Amino acid sequence: MVLLNVLDYSPIDEGQTASVALKQTTQLAQLAEKLGFKRFWVAEHHKVDSVAGSSPELLMMHLATSTKTIRIGSGGVMLPHYSAYKVAENFRLLEALHPERIDLGIGRSRSYRIVNEALNESKTKRLPYEQQLTDLQKYFSDDTTSEHRFQALQVMPTIETAPELWLLGTGFGSARLAAEKGMSYAYAHFAKPSEQAVDVIKTYRSNFQPSVFLQQPQVIIAVFAVVAETMEQAEALATAFDLWLLFIESDSPPPYYPSIETARKRGFSASEQEKIERNRKRMLIGTAEQVKEQIEEIAERFEPDEITIIPNISGITNRMNVLRLLASAFDLSEK
Repeated sequence: MVLLNVLDYSPIDEGQTASVALKQTTQLAQLAEKLGFKRFWVAEHHKVDSVAGSSPELLMMHLATSTKTIRIGSGGVMLPHYSAYKVAENFRLLEALHPERIDLGIGRSRSYRIVNEALNESKTKRLPYEQQLTDLQKYFSDDTTSEHRFQALQVMPTIETAPELWLLGTGFGSARLAAEKGMSYAYAHFAKPSEQAVDVIKTYRSNFQPSVFLQQPQVIIAVFAVVAETMEQAEALATAFDLWLLFIESDSPPPYYPSIETARKRGFSASEQEKIERNRKRMLIGTAEQVKEQIEEIAERFEPDEITIIPNISGITNRMNVLRLLASAFDLSEK
């Protein structure tokens, strides 16, 4: 059985506001819980005008309070921007309020130069990413005996459980690092559907070293999913998605996620069509049964423990429909 999760960007649909987008994320999380999805993660994006999700910790607190059983997580927190100690405090507080429901997905993707400067201007030094991961594990394990520059420091509040730690990545470096640290690994297929992906995941599994947090390797594959009742409807949604991807790669993207109508009216140039062809490799597109087959092919090829779908398409009704259609196709247990 394929275990399914959801990752949401909180897209701001054309004609809507950021406040509406965040309320729609709440609706999507509540629906995912009702339909039987295992996890609901939110992302961290900065200076992307069409996306409202800039602070996953704060949004997670709201979502965890607005749901009851589904695991709520970050996909992910960009650790190099922050103090590992403060990240540990934030997520331990979340875990204290919602025990055994919190996931800490960690990444190191860089943003625009101005964002990087603004997030890091008060730092006197930058620690290696590997050291920050070690620091996180030290804080979550309450280890005050092992050698560490802050050996006696503990994260408050003191609790009996810890968030699940997931390292996000797209290559051999992140796979080896996750294996070395004994962390779960989430492969971003939607960002980099590489031919080497199978070997990347094999590298993680073969090099995995058990930790106090995880005894066996654990893998998630994350994919963009465009699903509708008919192939024609799915293609229309995918066309709007094509335009959004072009927008966010441009110098002056608009502050909204384009509608199907906007995408149809605008059309695409020859050079844009080439980019779209490359981007389509990042998506699963079709009816529920067609996308189910594609997901099952990914599951057979990569042998992940779970698959996360990203229904990053135009319109909350359409995004909710993706979840309903896939839940029905996979016969998830509605609650």
